[in-house]
Amino acid sequence: MGNASEVVIGLYVSTISKEGDYILASIYTIFGVMSLMGNSTLLFVAYRKKSSLKPAEFFVVSLSFSDMGMTLTLFPFAIPSAFNHRWLFPEPMCMIYAFCGVFFGLCSLTNLTVLSWVCWLKVCCPNYGSKFSPRHARMLVLGSWCYALIFAVGPASGWGAFGPEPYGTACCINWHLPRTDLLAMSYIISLFLFCYIVPCSIIFLSYLFILLAVRGARQAVQQHVSPQNKITNTQTLIVKLSVAVCIGFLTAWTPYALVSMLAAFSSTDVVPPIAFAVAAIFAKSSTLYNPLVYLIFKPNFRKLLCRDATLCCHVMCHCECPVVPDSTQKDSCEVSRRHQGLKEDGNSTRLSNGLQETHSACRHCPEGTTGRCLNATPLRTARIIADSANREMAVSELSNDHSDFL
Repeated sequence: MGNASEVVIGLYVSTISKEGDYILASIYTIFGVMSLMGNSTLLFVAYRKKSSLKPAEFFVVSLSFSDMGMTLTLFPFAIPSAFNHRWLFPEPMCMIYAFCGVFFGLCSLTNLTVLSWVCWLKVCCPNYGSKFSPRHARMLVLGSWCYALIFAVGPASGWGAFGPEPYGTACCINWHLPRTDLLAMSYIISLFLFCYIVPCSIIFLSYLFILLAVRGARQAVQQHVSPQNKITNTQTLIVKLSVAVCIGFLTAWTPYALVSMLAAFSSTDVVPPIAFAVAAIFAKSSTLYNPLVYLIFKPNFRKLLCRDATLCCHVMCHCECPVVPDSTQKDSCEVSRRHQGLKEDGNSTRLSNGLQETHSACRHCPEGTTGRCLNATPLRTARIIADSANREMAVSELSNDHSDFL
């Protein structure tokens, strides 16, 4: 019993240098903070424009949710473990950590795959793409998450297994088990085929056809072909953004896929632990690309974010109204009356004494309120007709007899 415990403890001790773990933890900290800020901002912007979200942008929101899930479930455990040079948490937490890493990673890849297919449909098959509605987008998003859940639940149900990473301070799929277990080997093959080769092929072919269609449309524009055969600027922008996100994501996950497949199918430990650690850094950086691309390069997202930031700064920097002494209030009232009387001569009336009086009164901020002082408010007046003469006076000055005319 004691020997088994020592073996388990030994599996969760870092196999790279302490300096390497400190660098790993520092990079994870930077990635975690940037990912949390970027994805939360993107989700806030998407919530603000939820009524005007396009169907293709549903996958962007779903991708941000999966990135946020990976950030909240992986980084809080990986960072302190790397700083302490060993896995700090119980073995069940290692299994949960591995499940979340596989599940949210596959969710992101599946969403990107469906997004590339939707872009191909809208650009290359506009007759069908124009019929793609938000309801279809929600169904595909739900299907993407269910597809990822099937492969994430596999190791927990005995099809494959979870275990510590070769570098010791994190957990994922046990990549060495397929050497001795055929069932684990079938899981790794299925995972590599249906969760990497097939999605990457769909993404590559979709954007290849899209780029060819864009090239053909540009040539058609130069030859003055009818507008029905042209690709709109919105479609071109969606294509560019989607290509950028997919390239970033595949660049992040390809090193880890290659390293893990080499470890699973090789007969010896030819992959050093530091290679897994570096590949894991690239994999976790995938949570940064989605908000970075969409918040910087997508005009409507950026415009809405700038507007909200300006409004927030205006509210936070709004100073309180200063208290004006009584003697100053009278002078300022007189200045305000004269200024408005000259400026708004068309809105003034002459009293019986021949002097002009504006229909405005000076209103000062009471103590403890915010805003600008010395603003003028309109004064309600009434025209009194008696016999052949008429005059105007303030409503507040009307007597009981005059109030019947209102």
